[in-house]
Amino acid sequence: MSEEDCTALGGCTDARIERLYEYLDGALPREDIAEIKAHLDHCPECVQEEEVERVIRTVVRRSCAETAPETLKATIISRITAVRVSR
Repeated sequence: MSEEDCTALGGCTDARIERLYEYLDGALPREDIAEIKAHLDHCPECVQEEEVERVIRTVVRRSCAETAPETLKATIISRITAVRVSR
């Protein structure tokens, strides 16, 4: 599908965007990857969606790597223990 095709159809379909997410997940067969890459060469809408999704995934990945301070962990464990003992 070319950029003109996407524009004429009112933009890329939800199904195509879903395939883009699968592409970013590495969940597509080789031939489908080639199709998505070819589509990205001609569709600024999908390129923009890909860029936004890559940023989101980077931020989420970075956030998941952060750990809570030990004092916070100790406080939470202490409160959980106190609730268990009071029951």
